[in-house]
Amino acid sequence: MLEAWMIRRTRAVVAMLLATALAVTGCGGSDGGDDDPAGKETDKVAYITAFGAVGRDAFAWVAKEKGYFAEAGIEVDIREGAGNQQNLTALKAGQVQFAALDFTGAVIQAGKGEFTDWRAVAAVHQQTLISVMTTADTNITTPKDLQGKTMATGAGSVTELLFPAYAKLAGLDPATVKIEGVQATALNGLMAGRKVDALGTFLLSRGALQTAAKKEVVVLPYSDYLKDLFGNAIITTPALIEKDPDLVRRFTTAALKGLAYSIEHPDEAATILNRVKPTYTVAAGKSEIEVMTPHVRPAGGAPIGFMDESRVASTIAVLQSAGLIGPGLDASQVVDFSFVQKP
Repeated sequence: MLEAWMIRRTRAVVAMLLATALAVTGCGGSDGGDDDPAGKETDKVAYITAFGAVGRDAFAWVAKEKGYFAEAGIEVDIREGAGNQQNLTALKAGQVQFAALDFTGAVIQAGKGEFTDWRAVAAVHQQTLISVMTTADTNITTPKDLQGKTMATGAGSVTELLFPAYAKLAGLDPATVKIEGVQATALNGLMAGRKVDALGTFLLSRGALQTAAKKEVVVLPYSDYLKDLFGNAIITTPALIEKDPDLVRRFTTAALKGLAYSIEHPDEAATILNRVKPTYTVAAGKSEIEVMTPHVRPAGGAPIGFMDESRVASTIAVLQSAGLIGPGLDASQVVDFSFVQKP
């Protein structure tokens, strides 16, 4: 009887020691992998903004500050972009995994076969924000008033590329307008000094131009005539989508939460941006966020970030008809529609 009790006691002690050892070493349990979500390692990615650290790009820092990326298990290194060319190059080189850029401009580059290894996963702006801007003293109030005038644009920018299509639809012969391609940072100064008659620039720059020129600003949006074009979009690579679609989905969801929060709380979003970029004032950030807000929410109750496949196809058709790209480009070659869908 005593011998039987000793055997049972020994077995119990051995079982307890074995359980303790397994708990300490992780054998028979999780080593921090997918079976143990609480112990899963954080994904580290890099993201590049569309252009610098300005109001239109504040949402990325908002998503980081508010903990949306952290909640998604992602640590994000946010870098300042400098337009489509640099951003697509950084993505192609593997320097970043995600980027924001002007969608229409990127489609043009894809259609020309220059950059094809990217896919948009969400729209930031539901329509293009490129515009003609001038000051009231030029007496330019319609596109036709640009005849015989000089307009400065960012050299090689989508604004410059799309101007002929915009002009023709507006009833203006584009050949009658002199286009000067310059550094984008020089645009407002040229207009303020009346070295040019108008600018091809982004709608969101209206406040900055008004401050620089100290005059009332007149805006002629391209979207009055080119209605189906999207503005900025969030992109990644087809390789990452194939390798880790869950990461792409988590990143996209967190970034769009930051975008939604930014347009609902422009003061706070601008303050967060100002902490990152002290030289960019809260007032400037708030103004830009408020100007872009009407262009963020899709029509018909679709979620923020939604890209309608028929509109993307229409964008491609517009660019083809304008002679900016050749035939053969399909919507699925520039957008993955699976990450933001209608409920």
